[in-house]
Amino acid sequence: MTIETSTYNEVITEPSAYAKMINRRLFWLFLSIGLLLTFTLTDILVGPAFLNVFDVLDALLMTRENTDPTVYVIVHSIRLPMTLMALIVGASLGIAGVQMQTILGNPLASPYTLGFSAAAGFGAALTILFGIQLPYLPEFTVPVAAFLMACLACGLVYGFAHLRGVTAEIMILAGIATLFLFQSLQSLVQYMASPEVLQEIVFWLFGSMLKATWFSVSVSAGILLIAVIILARNSWKLTALRLGDERARSLGVNVQHLRIKIFFVVSLLTAGAVAFVGTIGFIGLVAPHIARMLVGEDHRILMPLAGLMGALLMVGASIVSKLISPGYVVPIGIVTAVIGVPFLFSLILMRKKSHW
Repeated sequence: MTIETSTYNEVITEPSAYAKMINRRLFWLFLSIGLLLTFTLTDILVGPAFLNVFDVLDALLMTRENTDPTVYVIVHSIRLPMTLMALIVGASLGIAGVQMQTILGNPLASPYTLGFSAAAGFGAALTILFGIQLPYLPEFTVPVAAFLMACLACGLVYGFAHLRGVTAEIMILAGIATLFLFQSLQSLVQYMASPEVLQEIVFWLFGSMLKATWFSVSVSAGILLIAVIILARNSWKLTALRLGDERARSLGVNVQHLRIKIFFVVSLLTAGAVAFVGTIGFIGLVAPHIARMLVGEDHRILMPLAGLMGALLMVGASIVSKLISPGYVVPIGIVTAVIGVPFLFSLILMRKKSHW
């Protein structure tokens, strides 16, 4: 496998050249952080009720007693959880996508294309269809079902791969089969549902930040934090894996063990991201490629930048979803698909010019 990136193809002979490369990577990282902060504030500002920037800053920085009560409630109870959830989901899917592409060696690999999101959607749809509720926490029934079904999809992919050897090719084929399986099951559930139930199922499958609460934000953020810690400790091994399995083994990397570990971390990350907000496509595909084009393959910088790009795309999509029709929020899953499809076409067109 040939990797045409500055990380492996450029021979750096002078310290100044290395410093320029590091400075360029840091520039993109800090620029992304600055843009993300701007988009985050904009997302909180935009909505059916008009708020000016000073009122929002007061609500964010001041105590409740020193802020307009209406503005405080709008910001802290409605818009801030939605914005934070968009940040967390985008970062989770961006990081999950870059890790999936790394361990499978495939530019089209993502949590969405390997069936995890479809499985979560099926779990949610099944729960809505039969009206299943948890005994003491009925409001968490759909997220729990979506989470468990995404984990089941992970188990299916791993189980099939384990039977034939945990290789990238086998895992990709098992993931595609899992995707079609759960998409078919989703269609069956929708066919069986009444018009009222079908509307609820379709709304969940579209993906929306309107489902965000402070509880869902804390759970998804906790899962993201745990996953980032695990992945950061394996950043060197993941960078070596991009050289190919044989070269990674020659550098002392247990490729099969690494692939299994990262696969389960990615599955947990994806389940935590989509369980509360519904199916979100293309973020896990688009964000890693943007980050890779900017900083190359070094996972010490690639992983955080992929997370930032995922968060940036999600918050940007959230802003667009509010602006398309004033007073009405378009499901964010539709907006991310509109962003992702043109990028996927461009990736196909550019594939002849590069060896991924």
